[in-house]
Parts: sequence; structure tokens; C-alpha cells
Amino acid sequence: MSLPDWPRSAPPVPAPGWAGRARLWLRLPLLVCVLAVLLPLQLGLRGVERVFCGAARPLSPYIVQAFFRACLAIMGIRLRIEGQPMERPGAVVGNHASWLDIFVLNAAQQVFFISKSEVAGWPVIGFLARAAGTLFIRREAREARAQTEALEARLNAGHPLLFFPEGTSTDGLRVLRFKATLFEAFFAPGLRERAYIQPVTVRYAPPDGRDAAFYGWFGDMEFAPHFAAVLAAPRGGAAHLRYHPPLKVSDHAGRKALAEEAERLVRSGMPGR
Repeated sequence: MSLPDWPRSAPPVPAPGWAGRARLWLRLPLLVCVLAVLLPLQLGLRGVERVFCGAARPLSPYIVQAFFRACLAIMGIRLRIEGQPMERPGAVVGNHASWLDIFVLNAAQQVFFISKSEVAGWPVIGFLARAAGTLFIRREAREARAQTEALEARLNAGHPLLFFPEGTSTDGLRVLRFKATLFEAFFAPGLRERAYIQPVTVRYAPPDGRDAAFYGWFGDMEFAPHFAAVLAAPRGGAAHLRYHPPLKVSDHAGRKALAEEAERLVRSGMPGR
């Protein structure tokens, strides 16, 4: 498959026709209703967990997962999973194509995202990320020790983690070079021998008649028009997740070797590989 050069400029998001607008105004209230029902339930349950379980979250992730599964069903996006999400301490790492990745990966498994601190302030997505228990970090060298302590605390609490090593989203048709920075924390003495990294390939199939990069959110795309276009799209789109065998951190010489192997496995799940 021949791909355009990267960085690829984001195409304009076309305004939906009358049928698309009808789907948009049908689906949007449904999403709001699901959020209005499940969010108070999730927050209330989290309050109970804090009292009796501390940092552990034995029940509230089920509510988060149910919410994102309902969202995909409302948007008409099928979820296809190949392989098995691991049940070992550590993190899942994948390629990053869109804000939809948050919906798809949360629907597939109970997981807690590691995200850059700026995401906390994003409209809609930032709110959902905070409610879902995302760990926000600052990607600065002086924060390395604090990041390691935060990761270890999450793993000790039984939280399966997930992050995107590319550092940015793409059109969903390619995998960019994995940055090794966040992998470093897993080589800390308290984590190295017991942590695993599981690569996952995320790819999307657009609805009939849409561009192959329809679900990709990248470049200077604004969130609201892209969100509206996804809600207005006909049913038939799909998200495909391929979970690869977990990699034991201590089997790798360092963060760069681990990042390269994870990237290689993620690339192997893309079409044409």
C-alpha cells in the first residue's frame, strides 16, 4: 500500500448531508443519556472504593468499560479483537490514530491511560479521561522520579496501564517511531523484574464511501468537526485491535531495545505487513 509522506496535512472535514445530520442529532442525545446515567454511578462507586479499597478500583472500571462499549454501539463502530489482553502487571502500548482510540481500548479491556498533562484540559476528552482514572504526567526529565513513583503506585494498586509511545496521533495508516522516554520508568528496581509491556495494533476500517483515514485525527484537525463527522457517519465502520504477546521488561537491555521491539510488533499488525 502506497502512503502519502508524513507529516501529512489534515484534510478539511466535510459537513454532513441531511442523512448525516439526522444520525448526528439522534446519536448525540443518546451519548449524553448514557453519560448522564453511568457517570454518576461511576463516581459514586469510586467514592465507595476510596473508603474501603484505597487506590484499588475493583468495580468502577466495569462502569467505564460499559460506557465506552455503549458509545461505540451508538456510533455504529464494530469492535474486533484478535489476541488476548494480558493480566500481568505492566502496560499496554499501541499506535495512536485518533481520539477514538480512547473509546476503543477502554471498550476492549479495563485499562488506565497514561497521558500528557495537557489532555486533562481538553474539552470532552479531558473530562472523560479524568473520570476514567487517567494518569496525567509531564514529559520532562526533572519529572522522571515522580513518574516512576506514580507508575509503581498504580501497578501496586492493580491498575493495568496504557500509553502511546509515538507521542502524537496519525492518520491511522502508519506507525511512527516509538519514543523510549516512558519505557524508562519500567526499568526502575521496583518494576523491572515484574513488569510486562504488551504491544497492541490499532487500525480502523471506515464506513463505505469514506476515505481510508476517515477515523484518523491528526495535524491541525479541530475536535468538534471531526467528532460531528464520526457521529454523522453511517454504520459499517470498524475498529480492529491485535494484541501481541507480552514482553517482559527484564528481558531487554534498556528502554530503547524495549521500545524498538514493541514498535516492531505493532507494525507487524498493520495491513500489508
